[in-house]
Amino acid sequence: MKISGFTMVRNATKYYFPIKESILSVLPIVDEFIVALGDNDPNDKTREEIESINSDKIKIIDRVWSETDFVDGKVFANETTFALEQCTGDWCIYLQADEVIHEKDHKLIQEACSQNLSNDNVDGFLFNYNHFYGDYDHYLPYHGWYKNEIRIVKNNVGIYSYKDAQSFRKGDNEKLNVLAIDAYIYHYGWVRPPELMQSKKKEQDSMHHGKDSINKEYKSKPDNFNYGAINNIPVFKATHPKVMDEFRAKISWTDQLNYSKKAPLNRDKMKHERFKYRFLTFLENTFNGGQDFMGYSNWNKVKSSGKK
Repeated sequence: MKISGFTMVRNATKYYFPIKESILSVLPIVDEFIVALGDNDPNDKTREEIESINSDKIKIIDRVWSETDFVDGKVFANETTFALEQCTGDWCIYLQADEVIHEKDHKLIQEACSQNLSNDNVDGFLFNYNHFYGDYDHYLPYHGWYKNEIRIVKNNVGIYSYKDAQSFRKGDNEKLNVLAIDAYIYHYGWVRPPELMQSKKKEQDSMHHGKDSINKEYKSKPDNFNYGAINNIPVFKATHPKVMDEFRAKISWTDQLNYSKKAPLNRDKMKHERFKYRFLTFLENTFNGGQDFMGYSNWNKVKSSGKK
């Protein structure tokens, strides 16, 4: 059995993505790791960061991101599909540049891949998610923040990246048959210095709506992202992946965060700040074991026997 890892990335160091840590988090359990590296800005050091890992498992492929694809996140899906197509493994682990896997889940992942290698009823594996917000001590287990996503797919069965690269489909827009495994993706996309969080949001929005319209929109927005009242958010009490130790130690913006339960906002409320979503979360935790009543679901869950 061979396992590939893959990602697409551009301007990771400019926007504070833990790309090195992301790759390192799965490097021990993959036979190769494919990086579709976009045309970084001159002041970005993503290539140097990846090359500093110094592993012959890593293959960097230079790419140019087409601005004609800067709509609805199409460029993200195109680059992710390209990276997947370069993989030679039986299974392919996808990590976005702000996603990390905990070392405690390595054995579980390897066993799931091995046990289902010949199972034609399984297209991939569904992971749980921890979304961190503001700092590394707070996370978002709320309705509206996706709790699961496909992060391992079977190779050479017509699977491709779906929409803005959040998920996958196959064939003629078919949902994948997936097994849910008790492994987690640690998502650090909302943990950045406030000025870089706002810059990253602007960059990401431009990939969905085009640069011109987003440049106009952000002229009236503040330079720093407002994280709101951090102490309204649950504290994360488990451990982080070891590969994140040094990266987490670099945090330097806690004095810019509002550690209270009330904070003035200069932006629209996010989902976890709205009464509707907080109430839904309370109901789900109380009556539905923490599972969403009507949450996002881009897959068909199956059992290892192939039964849905």
